[in-house]
Amino acid sequence: LLDLARKTLAKVALSGSVPRIDTNDVPRSLVQPKACFVTLTKKGEVRGCIGGFFPREPLFMAVVNMTYRAAMRDKRFKPVGADELGEIEIEISVLTVPRPLRFNSPEDLLARLRPGADGVILRVGRRQSTYLPQVWQQMPSKEVFLSNLARKAGLPPTAWRQPGVSVLTYQVEAFHEEQAR
Repeated sequence: LLDLARKTLAKVALSGSVPRIDTNDVPRSLVQPKACFVTLTKKGEVRGCIGGFFPREPLFMAVVNMTYRAAMRDKRFKPVGADELGEIEIEISVLTVPRPLRFNSPEDLLARLRPGADGVILRVGRRQSTYLPQVWQQMPSKEVFLSNLARKAGLPPTAWRQPGVSVLTYQVEAFHEEQAR
């Protein structure tokens, strides 16, 4: 998967298009529909991150498409240039299907979250945001994690404590390059 993402990133940065994939060369396990996120980092900082929560296409195509989108369509960043290829590291997170997390109160929600294991989708009305399980490493507490997740959705930091909040959790299998190429 990482080789596929790296080839896609190079092709996208050099030509603006995705590589052609011969499906006969794709292992069966990568033809199964799965959801994924592709995160690009440069010098330890996020350079692009795009993904989907639900399986809509074969995993190999999801990796190609999310790599393209992370490199060229993440609105927070300018498109990745060819001069950056040697500095960018790729991480692919293959997601389980998100499941609603049942809780009775903000305290119960805090008790049910599993830092480092759970990716979290926070929904309030029409707004939502997510953090992958890897983001827990950057947060000092569950409260800070949820407050930042609320801010990411454009909500007040205390929104996760309000009635009507829904939370879904998912897990990932993550693949990360050891160093930029």
